[in-house]
Amino acid sequence: MHDIKAIRDNPALYDAAWASKGLVAQSPPILDLDRDLRTAQTALQAAQSRRNDVSKLIGVAKGKKDEAAAAEYMAEVELLKAEIARQGEAEKGAGEALRALLASLPNLPAPEVPVGEDERGNVEVRRWGEPNAIANPKDHVELGETLGLMDFEVAAKMSGARFVMLMGGLARLERALGQFMLDMQTREHGYLEVSPPLLVRDEAAFGTGQLPKFAEDLFRTTDGRWLIPTAEVSLTNLVREEITEEQELPLRLTALTPSFRSEAGASGRDTRGMIRQHQFYKVELVSITTPEEAETEHERMVECAEAVLKRLELPFRTMLLCTGDMGFSARKTYDLEVWLPSQNTYREISSCSNCGDFQARRMDARCRRAGEKGTRFVHTLNGSGLAVGRTLVALMENYQDEGGRIAVPQTLQPYMGGLTHIG
Repeated sequence: MHDIKAIRDNPALYDAAWASKGLVAQSPPILDLDRDLRTAQTALQAAQSRRNDVSKLIGVAKGKKDEAAAAEYMAEVELLKAEIARQGEAEKGAGEALRALLASLPNLPAPEVPVGEDERGNVEVRRWGEPNAIANPKDHVELGETLGLMDFEVAAKMSGARFVMLMGGLARLERALGQFMLDMQTREHGYLEVSPPLLVRDEAAFGTGQLPKFAEDLFRTTDGRWLIPTAEVSLTNLVREEITEEQELPLRLTALTPSFRSEAGASGRDTRGMIRQHQFYKVELVSITTPEEAETEHERMVECAEAVLKRLELPFRTMLLCTGDMGFSARKTYDLEVWLPSQNTYREISSCSNCGDFQARRMDARCRRAGEKGTRFVHTLNGSGLAVGRTLVALMENYQDEGGRIAVPQTLQPYMGGLTHIG
């Protein structure tokens, strides 16, 4: 959500920022609606004030037995009632239209974010590890199906496309990955583990930016709740409509949950395998902090996500996303892309975003300095630490041998009962 006063003060700044994300100038309709709203509010207040004054004059006239004057004042009150109703409707209509327009517009990119239309404008920041030289690498689908531990057909029979059934060693490996990531983020990086709701109301999804613009990307229940597309929704809304004392910040929260996405905009993309599923597990990282510490916290969060890939010894690169490739709520985003031998390329496995006060304004989440009465909006950050399904894919492909077995990384072996290979 955006500050209308800030847009009034510097509309060119906002238009330039939105233009970098491919949008036409938005300040003209915003300021027109703002002008209509303030005009209606002024007229409404004037009519209400006059009605109050005239109502008093009616009493005075009646006290003087001046029925003619009283009748004139009463007639004016009736006209003022109609004017109040008319201006009230005008205020409501302009206010709702203005709020809807502001709610539909994405966050402004940070100044250091590169301008670009799509992923081709992203900038590589660093990379870690060297891809293994694997002769004729099999993809995770062939590996899993050959082992008899991954079945897309049986999942499709009960649920449709973009679902998978994992069994035996692969099911255990998926569970081990989630537990390892959660343990690492809580024990080593200081995140507080949370077991949040998987169903949320409209207000929660609006707060983090999924609603109203991206409703088609979500699954909705028959009672009007939404299945979370990421635990970011539940975790960030922990501070919704709250005032947090600044000495308690940063709040660092993590959760291992299923995530549910309709993938409405991904028709025809990654239809094979586990890269783009309707349901998958993910360890989410969320930080709530002050404006001054947000950038430092962002860099720290990226390092926490990178640490998982390093511990698993999976080659990856870190990308700074350009304006045209960032998410709706993000001010600045880093993507971690892991190496997939079967595709001979890097694929996104984590996005870590600094959202500034964009989500906080939508949630009315504030903080307060010790000894001060005034409040200000917190800054929110979120990232994957990591997407479990995609990590499983990367692990299978990078740890395969010529016989089709999957080696278990040493760091995961305690979670696998000492098992060193699957298959």
